[in-house]
Amino acid sequence: MKNREEDIFVPLNPTDTLYLKRIRHRHKDGVPVLMVHGVMANGRIFYSGSGKGLAHYLARHGYDVFIADLRGRGQSTPKISRHSQHGQTEIISEDLPALQRAIRQIKGEVPVHWMAHSWGGVHMSSALLRQPQLIAEVASLVYFGSKRSVHVRNVNKLLEVDFMWNIAARILCRSVGFLPARKIRLGADDETDKSHKQSKQWAKVRPWVDSDDGFDYAAAARVQQLPPALYFAAQNDPCRGHRDDVRRFRDESGSHESRLHLLARHTGYKQDYDHVSLLTHADAVSDHFPLVLEWLAGRYGMVDENY
Repeated sequence: MKNREEDIFVPLNPTDTLYLKRIRHRHKDGVPVLMVHGVMANGRIFYSGSGKGLAHYLARHGYDVFIADLRGRGQSTPKISRHSQHGQTEIISEDLPALQRAIRQIKGEVPVHWMAHSWGGVHMSSALLRQPQLIAEVASLVYFGSKRSVHVRNVNKLLEVDFMWNIAARILCRSVGFLPARKIRLGADDETDKSHKQSKQWAKVRPWVDSDDGFDYAAAARVQQLPPALYFAAQNDPCRGHRDDVRRFRDESGSHESRLHLLARHTGYKQDYDHVSLLTHADAVSDHFPLVLEWLAGRYGMVDENY
């Protein structure tokens, strides 16, 4: 039976509206899952119009899935332009809490599983550490290729991060007023000047501190305990989510129940996945998506640390 889909629009303030795609099967009382994309992206990383993707997979297994387009991306409005002033601080302190409230207004006061791709995991963990009252509302975390700072050194890092992200993208932001990633085919969606600047700062080997008000996320992680978290890293991901940087992100997030799982042929999987294919490859459905079900069900002992 085909999954049911619904468009939900979440008013954030007088000018901005966030978009949630809701995907569910026959179970009206399915456990809720919130999915958040990374930079230069939108929620379509998790689903397709033909019923493929992790969101549809979870819906077929009884979960009530809500996929977000963060402010200005995807079907959220208004679209990012040179006039957009928001950045990652607003995502952390406003967007994610608003999305959580919207889901709980629909589902009732039940815990929500949080799931993210790439930089979305940084946004999610930061939101929980900045607003620790949310931690009790989140059942678990599942991150795909999420890292904060890029420590690894290789040719890909030199080209993709040092040149494209730190230099070329910065020049574009200064000349256009925002990063037109869609137009230049650098990504699926655009970034504001502020969001690019802030994520660029964090991607460097620097403290996990907010550039707006100096909030120290790393210090908060030493006090707060995040929900149980499953961190996926891909073998063929040289810099955007290198396994060593995923491990560093896990480690700096404080003491919490966690597993780091490497998706590679030598660890028993069908593919050496990359930063995108760990979510989109056809083999993911039978390879590692079942581990997500184990984690969401709280069967943490069924998921090995294989790093």
